Amino acid sequence: MNFAMRRLQGFGIKMRRLALSLFLGFYFFISFGLAAETKQPNVAGTFYPQDKGELTGFIDDALARAKISPQPGDILGLIVPHAGYVFSGKVAAYGYKAIEGRDYKTVIVLAPSHYYAFKGVSVYPSGSFATPLGDLEIDTEFAQKLMVSDIYFEPAAFENEHSLEVQLPFLQRALGQKNKFKIVPVIIGNCDFSACQQLASTLKKAIGRRKDVLVIASTDMYHGYDYREAEIIDNLTLSYLKKMDGRGLYEGLTQGRLQLCGGLGVVTTLLLAKDLGHDKLEVLKYTNSAVVTGKFSQGVWTVGYASCVIDSQEGERGMLSQVQRKKLLGIARSSIEAYLKNGKKLQLTEDDAVLLEKRGAFVTLHEHGQLRGCIGNLIGSEPLYLTIREMAVEAATRDPRFNPIEPAELDNIEIEISVLSPMEKITDPAKIKLGTHGVLIRRGFQSGVFLPQVATETGWSKEEFLAQLCTQKAGLSPDAYKDPGTEVYIFTAEVFSEKNH
Repeated sequence: MNFAMRRLQGFGIKMRRLALSLFLGFYFFISFGLAAETKQPNVAGTFYPQDKGELTGFIDDALARAKISPQPGDILGLIVPHAGYVFSGKVAAYGYKAIEGRDYKTVIVLAPSHYYAFKGVSVYPSGSFATPLGDLEIDTEFAQKLMVSDIYFEPAAFENEHSLEVQLPFLQRALGQKNKFKIVPVIIGNCDFSACQQLASTLKKAIGRRKDVLVIASTDMYHGYDYREAEIIDNLTLSYLKKMDGRGLYEGLTQGRLQLCGGLGVVTTLLLAKDLGHDKLEVLKYTNSAVVTGKFSQGVWTVGYASCVIDSQEGERGMLSQVQRKKLLGIARSSIEAYLKNGKKLQLTEDDAVLLEKRGAFVTLHEHGQLRGCIGNLIGSEPLYLTIREMAVEAATRDPRFNPIEPAELDNIEIEISVLSPMEKITDPAKIKLGTHGVLIRRGFQSGVFLPQVATETGWSKEEFLAQLCTQKAGLSPDAYKDPGTEVYIFTAEVFSEKNH
């Protein structure tokens, strides 16, 4: 009897497990299975040619005719129109010309919802999107990172929408067939400014330190019946874009002073770009449908179109944004002030994904232009913001070359931070680029390091730089770096100081 009961109990457990598995499988299907297959086009043959050859010819011709100045910077984003190609395709080509041939692995398309009203943000989670030029796979891993709060999958948002779809053929031609990029389709519904901030923050965390991600904000501009009014309102709207004023743009849109039908995606893109250190927006091309069609009569429906590119003012994005640099400098100064005041470490918390990475860093202190302390950690055994806290205090109080800094000195102290890249072991000193690479020499228990700026400050040749590193820092013979038994590592450093911030 007991044996029979045990068998029945075991059977019951198995059935409950089976039921749970079926439930989870059904849930997964409902959540993601609907998007697992290839989504067919909504507007091929209406907004753009359905024939592959005709579509390819139109886009390639538009790209060839789009004349723009070289874009040497690290391009993060585009703002491009989404009307039918006969109206806005040639304007869109200017934006795609700026990224032509670049190597992106993930392209996020932020588009508005024209046909389906919903709250929040809808992300297509898996599968692929088809165009006449072929299928584009969705970056499922990236898409899943976005699924938080009011960011979810609403299938109906994608059923008839054109604003996202019209960007895909341009991407396929501009980035090339060999570039196996994936897409993250995003439709933005009814959102307030805080929701745009949340989406920008979520995107920032998902992007992290990647430089192979492109963000496209799909939007048209003025919609109305007065072509003269179109240029006035669009010029005002473009002025906010050029300033990268996300909040001002949002307020202008909600007040009706500005017009962008994909405005929430543009606001989000501006907020994200500034957080990632991109502070330059260039308007590559602007026009409106009255100019395109030649129909300037009062009362004719007019829509504005613009292509803009967002990159970094310096031409290259570093490891840290301006916001992150300022935060680290503030942490360094506050940490020194707190320690000198009460002898305790400053209590900190941080949610910035970049500042949570484990990275080596040095904190250098100058007083009236003279070195006053410098301590660093080459490898980084804890989050960067905590490394800066520790090294700032160490540089101020424990550099053996100097007396500890007194509180009265702080106003005259200038803080400089060097955030290090991972170490790369080399066997050929020819790979060392003075002024770009820092160098670590190690032989047994003896080691020494010079930061990249040492070569710039001293004017040494490469041989002098390495010889001084061996003797001054590592206590080795001047030519020890040539010995096969000596390990040589190179790294780069992003250097910034309070005088520049």
